[in-house]
Amino acid sequence: MNTEEEKSRSLWMELDAPTCGRLSEDITADVLVIGAGIAGLSVAYELMISGRQVVVVDRGRFGRGQTARTTAHLAAASDDYYHVLTGALGQDAARQYYQSQAAAIDRIDEISTAEQIDCDFARVDGYLFPATEKDVRLLEDELKAAHDIGFADVEWVDKGELFWSPDYPALRFPRQARFHPLKYLDGLVDALKRGGARLYQDVAVEKLVEADEKVTAHLSGSGEIVARQVVVATNTPFHLLLAMHTKQAPYRTYAVALSADKGAVPDALLWDTETPGYHYVRLQPGAEGDVVIVGGEDHKAGEADDGEDRIDRLEAWARARWPNIKSRLCAWSGQVFEPADYAPYIGKSPDFKQVYLVTGDSGEGITTGAVAGLILCDLMDGQDNPWAELYDPARKPMRPSTLVEYAKENVTVIKGMAEHVVHASDHDHDAVEVPSSDDLAPGQGALCRIDGKKVAAYRDGEGNLHLCSATCTHAGCIVHFNSFETCWDCPCHGSQFGIDGEVLAGPAVKPLAVIDR
Repeated sequence: MNTEEEKSRSLWMELDAPTCGRLSEDITADVLVIGAGIAGLSVAYELMISGRQVVVVDRGRFGRGQTARTTAHLAAASDDYYHVLTGALGQDAARQYYQSQAAAIDRIDEISTAEQIDCDFARVDGYLFPATEKDVRLLEDELKAAHDIGFADVEWVDKGELFWSPDYPALRFPRQARFHPLKYLDGLVDALKRGGARLYQDVAVEKLVEADEKVTAHLSGSGEIVARQVVVATNTPFHLLLAMHTKQAPYRTYAVALSADKGAVPDALLWDTETPGYHYVRLQPGAEGDVVIVGGEDHKAGEADDGEDRIDRLEAWARARWPNIKSRLCAWSGQVFEPADYAPYIGKSPDFKQVYLVTGDSGEGITTGAVAGLILCDLMDGQDNPWAELYDPARKPMRPSTLVEYAKENVTVIKGMAEHVVHASDHDHDAVEVPSSDDLAPGQGALCRIDGKKVAAYRDGEGNLHLCSATCTHAGCIVHFNSFETCWDCPCHGSQFGIDGEVLAGPAVKPLAVIDR
């Protein structure tokens, strides 16, 4: 199981998943890649064409995890702004970030052409526009920062030139791109199969053990894969208890797909500066009409349970700018991990010599995944990479601004542990706690207590009660109900569980304990 089992379905999920093998015996590999999203498949592809023997496994179907829940912007613009990134990590680091993200878009373009992947790839402009008058200054700061790091063709667009933001100026970022993420991933799967890579779906890895210059991946239930090197590309690393999880925080993000006539909405990437919950927009062209995809309304995982309201707000925001939008097609949510110092983590894993990881996508996981392929292929072959230092997982948030962010995000863990003894309420976005599971209506989930211990209780549409321990099996925090996806979210490190307790997303690898009554 993976996040494909959550309730919502994205626009991309209309595409049938590719069929991959089933692992029925212990195997060995030169390189084992764990995770078959954009990061894992990009790394596997680069390793394969460099001559490596690659095995790729995923706990679900290939490409149907968090990558299937993205809006798939291909942008070299920084999600956290280049003037902020420069302040946090320095101008050289910001320049490396821009160069690597631009290279990622180019690489996806190259691979799509080389492997003849029909994934609707197109170069489009990106526009950053202010949500309010005071944010015009932010655009001025961002334009200067972009030019200072070599992003020289970012340009100012005067007030009145963009009909969706007539009252303010904007910044134009040329040669960004958009594509259909699952068409691209399915094309990578086909290329990997042609190249001799071995691909296995529905394989859950629980533990990595390194000894004698080899890494053994212990699988759920039984079985193992032994490899010389391992890449963990599972959105957030499952093989570490706290080493990376204290440096990044899980956030939920939402998206809605709306139908529109051809040409009614510009074929561009659009971002505004609204805080909190900024908006991002792109188009997916169709044969007879277009689909407008609007994302945003982010919140920290487990700290709100109002997904339907957030989707409604996204749609209302879009309709206020494009009144001729037609109907809602679908809506979904996804999970991103925000690093404390704004740059993702790609490189050698803490506590291991031959294990590498990619995590901390900061909402730019599509380009980050392609960057991971370029960096890790070099590092695993013992070569230098010009961007490796920036993305090094061993780095620490040292500047005052990043230390404050680091401390703020880790308060959630303290709060999550305290919930074992503190009563939860529906105030301040805490998890709802009811006196008894008998109080739950069909389709409702909440925490309650049985024999003094917190229990995750859910009553399904037929009135059947599902009871599990509310203690996350990763680090022991209390899970919260996510009614939008009908699952249990851990606010501390982002693990997700089905109503039956099964793991949907890590870092947890063990299910919630089922309680029989």
